Amino acid sequence: MWWSDRRNLLAGMGAALALALAGCGFAPVYGPQGAGDRLQSAVHVQAPDSRDEQLLTRRIEERLGRGSRYRLRYDLDITEESLAIDANNTASRMNLVGAVSFALYPGGAVDEDAAPLIEGRTTAFTGYSATGSTVATRAAERDARVRLATILADRMIVQLVAAAGDLPE
Repeated sequence: MWWSDRRNLLAGMGAALALALAGCGFAPVYGPQGAGDRLQSAVHVQAPDSRDEQLLTRRIEERLGRGSRYRLRYDLDITEESLAIDANNTASRMNLVGAVSFALYPGGAVDEDAAPLIEGRTTAFTGYSATGSTVATRAAERDARVRLATILADRMIVQLVAAAGDLPE
């Protein structure tokens, strides 16, 4: 009997929470008429200049597709830091720290003076072990760069989709 009372209490709290969220204008981003649909197949990402930028661009295009309604420009910066140094003064653990600033512009002709529709910045980090062979260390670094680009792109997309409700129709 005690368990059934708890279930009723939780069900009542869930219904009250749903009602409160509906009253405040909460709407799913990817639901019907959600703001997430505005960016699907509508974004042209700037051409990458490096392998790291290519990884970032690939992830953005995987998630949003390609289009021409908006232009996405970004500035990617990745630095490498030694985290652990062994007795021989050799780094055994490396950290990759990434930061990306981005701005979404209307599509069409490139106007350097145009005000961005959405702009933001995000950071992330990932690490890898440098204790194996040279080949293993290089493979671990490449994998860490893929993970970092994926994290940064996903965080960019979250910010873009969250602000997409304010984009002009």
